Amino acid sequence: MKKIEAIIRKSKFRAVKDALHDVGVNFFSYWDVTGIGNEKEGHVYRGVSYSTSDIQRRHVSIVVNDDYEQITIKTIIEAAGTGEVGDGKIFVSDINEAYRIRTGEKGGATLN
Repeated sequence: MKKIEAIIRKSKFRAVKDALHDVGVNFFSYWDVTGIGNEKEGHVYRGVSYSTSDIQRRHVSIVVNDDYEQITIKTIIEAAGTGEVGDGKIFVSDINEAYRIRTGEKGGATLN
């Protein structure tokens, strides 16, 4: 099993969510995060322009069986990409075990 974490533009979340559902990835967690990166967002307040290094993003966390790893990554890249600085990052790590709390079942079948 793999844990795929993606930090994406908030404006691309709906496209990523819909694309993941289309390829059969129907369960994941997400939350809003603030980070610091290479992109600088400009803001205008009362006609004065300023920039900040605090960038609003959405963090998506998905655990999939190994055979879904590449399709999940490809789907996120295609749905979240704009070709501009600040599109985000994807991180992949190994998951040693998963348990379904309700039944005590363990292994990859808990992801279905």
